[in-house]
Amino acid sequence: MNRVEHVMGLPVSLRIDDACVPEGAADAVFAWLREVDARFSPFKPDSEVSRLNRGELGTTDVSRDLAHVLELCEQYRAASGGAFDVRLPGRGLDPCAVVKGWSVQRTAELLTAAGVRRFCLNAGGDIVAGGGPWRVGIRHPDDPGRVCAVLELTDAAVATSGHYERGAHILDARTGLPATGLLSLTVVAPTLTEADATATAAFALGAEGVAWAAGRPGCEVFAVDAARKVLRTAGLPMAGLRTAGLPTPRTPMGDAA
Repeated sequence: MNRVEHVMGLPVSLRIDDACVPEGAADAVFAWLREVDARFSPFKPDSEVSRLNRGELGTTDVSRDLAHVLELCEQYRAASGGAFDVRLPGRGLDPCAVVKGWSVQRTAELLTAAGVRRFCLNAGGDIVAGGGPWRVGIRHPDDPGRVCAVLELTDAAVATSGHYERGAHILDARTGLPATGLLSLTVVAPTLTEADATATAAFALGAEGVAWAAGRPGCEVFAVDAARKVLRTAGLPMAGLRTAGLPTPRTPMGDAA
């Protein structure tokens, strides 16, 4: 079964390879994502996040889900030394960098609970895979028509941060300026909650973010820095490299991978 919808401002595709797909499983996935968009989007005036931004809700009045998301945001802010922050001066609260990974991971849990075993859920290029192995390409930072590496995932998630589609939208909250030092950074982790938030926070940190992400429990990293050097952790589940025009891959510590 294959299904694609435009939700949360991006294309979301679901593929289920099980012989029998539980009735209503796909409907539940997209219904949940639409609910998340309605509740947590800072761009919808009647969302819970917008109401919190306007002071109509206090921090003790928010839903359990939003309280959990805000706790995750604070954890990554503290862990990154303030480089990642969903509260920027003049912009209000925007938890989208955490909400996407968290909400898509929740859909994976819905599928598993419904008995689905082999699936791939792709939210704008960030992927959570059930079963496997699944092959996932990492987009080349200079050429949208090419990939620079291929991963092989089984019951794992992968997220990439970069300036591909939206320009310099990831800011280093310590300076308020667009993050520099990296062209792209990909994180493989047990959940998309971890992979997505870690990739965004690490990209905000710049060049130091590669080693920071590699040091996070359960995370493997593939990065291209501003000099177009490839860095990767030794445990990255590689299926192949296609680094045309990029220097030989190296680990974050500089030892040959």
